[in-house]
Amino acid sequence: MRLAVVVNPLSGRQQGDRVAGEAAALLGRAGHTVVVVPGQTARERSAALRLELESGLVDGVVVVGGDGALHGVLDVLIDSDVPVGLVPAGTGNDVARTLDLPLRSVLAAVDVVHAGRTREIDLMDVDGTPVASVLASGFDSKVNERANALRWPHGRLRYLRAVAQELRVFEPLPFDLVLDGVPLSTEAMLVAVGNGESFGGGLRICAGAEPDDGLLDVVVIKPVSKAELLKVFPQLPAGRHVDHPAFERHRVRSARLSSPGVVAYGDGERLGPLPCTATVRPGALRVFVP
Repeated sequence: MRLAVVVNPLSGRQQGDRVAGEAAALLGRAGHTVVVVPGQTARERSAALRLELESGLVDGVVVVGGDGALHGVLDVLIDSDVPVGLVPAGTGNDVARTLDLPLRSVLAAVDVVHAGRTREIDLMDVDGTPVASVLASGFDSKVNERANALRWPHGRLRYLRAVAQELRVFEPLPFDLVLDGVPLSTEAMLVAVGNGESFGGGLRICAGAEPDDGLLDVVVIKPVSKAELLKVFPQLPAGRHVDHPAFERHRVRSARLSSPGVVAYGDGERLGPLPCTATVRPGALRVFVP
């Protein structure tokens, strides 16, 4: 195959280029032709990838990085039937988790691409921006806003520091939702819309969501005390929070979210203030899978 490799050099504490070099070498030794897509920013990489795809010579795309690296080129891939492979090199890698892709072995991730097995998955369209995993709003997005403003520490510790800071001031938020045309007003700690299960590096907020069922999982966490939120938070990786009385799920094809002063994040990337509307795009992306 002729493969276009897209890399975010800043992924995984600036390990993206190193991982991409290893992946490109392995793909070359396996007999594939590798073209590295240039670009230091997501916009540059997206534009360069579009040109490669328009040539008609690309058989597959390999994205090296995390969820943000994939998110940055989804606007190009959603218009193409060319399959995409993921070589995880980010801090979250939630799309890779959803697809049961190898997270810690570049060789194993490259072997998935080399084997050539593909699967069609859905995407969600958030006011024109494609999102592959989870749209987050509420406590989690406020934590992200804080974390992005912190210069220290790095990685998960920065996120945990932001959690501690936000907990001191956070209060339940008023949400106005429209789910498949049906209005719902409620107070909530957070509202997440999932095409996949997890965000934040394996926090399975939308546990049970399937990326190819033609539906979005809207999860509402109703108001709980801060002490209770601290108890529920550690349950997210295992998905045990789904049994909590504050957990509420709706499976829909479209969801409109509105809450004053709340910013939405998709695939871990800042999308902008609510309101926003998420709509499922069934079978919009073809991916290499084990």
